[in-house]
Amino acid sequence: MIDPTLIENIVAAKFEDDEVFIVELAVRPGNKIALTIDSYNGIPISYCIEVSKLIEANLDRDQEDFELEVASAGIGQPFKVLKQYHKNLNNEVEILTADGKKIKGKLTAVAEDGFSVEIEEMVKVEGKKRKELQVQVVDFKFDEVKQIKDIISF
Repeated sequence: MIDPTLIENIVAAKFEDDEVFIVELAVRPGNKIALTIDSYNGIPISYCIEVSKLIEANLDRDQEDFELEVASAGIGQPFKVLKQYHKNLNNEVEILTADGKKIKGKLTAVAEDGFSVEIEEMVKVEGKKRKELQVQVVDFKFDEVKQIKDIISF
């Protein structure tokens, strides 16, 4: 079976030059290679084709046959690596907490162990008849959430 480290080594220099990062790399039984990539500026399909050709040129099908899929990280898909959090700073996100609660807000900070989200809520203020819109920043640890993904709005 093809070693995922071999694939990482093949693309490392190109990805560093182009400021691209690996979101997910899996080599499944039958040498089915699935590589998902992203960058701070997005990934066009033409770039995925370039990466696919680069990998194919550096592997020998006669020695070990393989199936290859190179894709960009999808919009609205859960984040898998820390760089995706950094890429989406100041963007709207949806969080699914470990206890199943959905929260929407703006991603305002990212650290090694967690992130912060600015949330707007209608809150009942003492002495007033109507609820008022209040903004609060909520901190999350990565192990407190099942998933976080970007929200696309037009």
